[in-house]
Amino acid sequence: MSAGTVADWLGGLALVAGALLSLAAGIGVLRFPDVLDRMHAATKPQVLGVLLLLLGLALRLRTPADLGMIALVGIFQLATAPVAAQMIGRAAYRSGRVNRELLDVDQLADPRR
Repeated sequence: MSAGTVADWLGGLALVAGALLSLAAGIGVLRFPDVLDRMHAATKPQVLGVLLLLLGLALRLRTPADLGMIALVGIFQLATAPVAAQMIGRAAYRSGRVNRELLDVDQLADPRR
């Protein structure tokens, strides 16, 4: 087997794994009952799924221009997903959409209560 064939097979496996993780994230967003649970499903497996999809694309395309664009997409995904999750969680907490009894530690609670 040539190196190109092995890279194509690994790229295909990464594409399938990334698609399955993204599917799991989508199902989690639909099925989970709480904002914080949905936020978790929308960020953690989805980001890994996108990174696996990008890895699969990189292994399949292998041109310098494509690799540069794929790297930029990966960097932006890693930079924006945690910030968006933080903002969604904070907004949900402040608007009272979080069940505080389910929290192990509530660092945003008023200490005077």
